[in-house]
Amino acid sequence: MAGRKALRQPDLVLISWSRNPLNAGSPRRIISARVIGSARPCTSHLVPGGLLINALTCLLDNDIGFKIVFRKKTSSISGYLLLQRF
Repeated sequence: MAGRKALRQPDLVLISWSRNPLNAGSPRRIISARVIGSARPCTSHLVPGGLLINALTCLLDNDIGFKIVFRKKTSSISGYLLLQRF
């Protein structure tokens, strides 16, 4: 059994977002974010009230390695995303 390595577990990021219902063109903002593993170097973008586009731009950068594995709109102004680092 010597020489066996543990498999690296994937990093996951779950982001809940919403828009201002009084302004149809308002940007999507992060309501909450949960990280399992690590979201480095994008952790500073995953703050409540922060712009979702800024977090996604960082996480989806090819050097970072995250991909959206699930997305769901829960209403016309809210939803959530699940990203996984491969």
